[in-house]
Amino acid sequence: MGSIKDKVAIVGMGCSKFGERWDTGMEDLAIECAYEAYQDAGVHPEDIEACYLGMLTAPTGGTAGTVVSNALKLKDIPILRNENWCAAGHIALIEACLAVASGAYDTVLAIGVEKLKDTGFPGLGTGRGMTPVLEARRTSPGSFGLIAKRYFETYGLSDKEGKETIGKIAVKNHDNGSLCPKAHFHNKITLEQAVNAPIIAWPLGLFDCCGNSDGSACAIVTRAEAAKDFRSDPIYLKGFGIAMDALLPHVRPGFDWTRFGSLINSSRRAYEMAGIKNPREELDLAEVHDCFTITELTIYENFGFSPWGKAREDIDNGFFTREGGLPVNPDGGLKCFGHPVGASGLRMMYEVYKQLQGKADKPERQIKNARLGLTHTFGGPPQLSAVAILGNEKG
Repeated sequence: MGSIKDKVAIVGMGCSKFGERWDTGMEDLAIECAYEAYQDAGVHPEDIEACYLGMLTAPTGGTAGTVVSNALKLKDIPILRNENWCAAGHIALIEACLAVASGAYDTVLAIGVEKLKDTGFPGLGTGRGMTPVLEARRTSPGSFGLIAKRYFETYGLSDKEGKETIGKIAVKNHDNGSLCPKAHFHNKITLEQAVNAPIIAWPLGLFDCCGNSDGSACAIVTRAEAAKDFRSDPIYLKGFGIAMDALLPHVRPGFDWTRFGSLINSSRRAYEMAGIKNPREELDLAEVHDCFTITELTIYENFGFSPWGKAREDIDNGFFTREGGLPVNPDGGLKCFGHPVGASGLRMMYEVYKQLQGKADKPERQIKNARLGLTHTFGGPPQLSAVAILGNEKG
């Protein structure tokens, strides 16, 4: 497999406030993040040679790349839009990095924007799936509820023990999000609240599920050798991995609901490119796809952060808290930002970018001596996983 490790760098990023942004349109959100990124990188719109957009089809989304071309006045340059489910933001960034690494362009923009609140989408995945021959669609909480129940039974957790385990993830992420100004939700919760919240799809309660939000985020990418012409502290792409599982794995014999090929293979490929042998020890922080608390738990094990069946011990020991051995979702994750689908991957990048620069917006949020960070999104159906690993040192 080829590598673009240390060939490209992020020299500017922007992120909107996430939430119920009734006061803004899609174009407003694009402008909000893009002009923060321009200022951060010290560039102007005319310096952008190509744009890569992550955004799903929605009534508010227009067609092709019109949202960003109109809002940002990006005239007569390539604008490539992808709709790769929850991984669309990551795919936009990876496409941008590949374009620069190939030599086709020097300075490009990757942007993700979504305005779910205007669509009226309730967040519970109603209706049939995208492959109706294979799937009479469960709700999203229903699907992940099945994963939670199977995990509990596979590893010998009672319902009470299991709900307390995933509840601790919700408590952690809400604690982190309470400190992050751009998050949608800033409410700290107790374990009792998490465990006793109204059930959405057994065993998942209200606080096990991420919310719906509006938001945007973007990155300006350039050649690594030119990065310090823009700023003294660029952040370098160390590795990436993408994997898409064929059809729907849960209709295949042998699928156990706890191990996911797309998660395992996307992370493996990213680790190989980045030269990471032991992610648990080598990574300093991670932003992962916590659409549900059980999703974050299974990612711990599928990514090698915890041994199979041992995530509960790490959760109980605080290993994934801001002060732990591997902080996960230090900005509160999807749990506190919500999930405006095309924007989430780049929002995660924004957090890792700032942490690796030592520039978290509040001192109490800053991860000490952070050098290497992972970001990840996971969507479907079928299952698609994208991972990017960033570092603050070249070579």
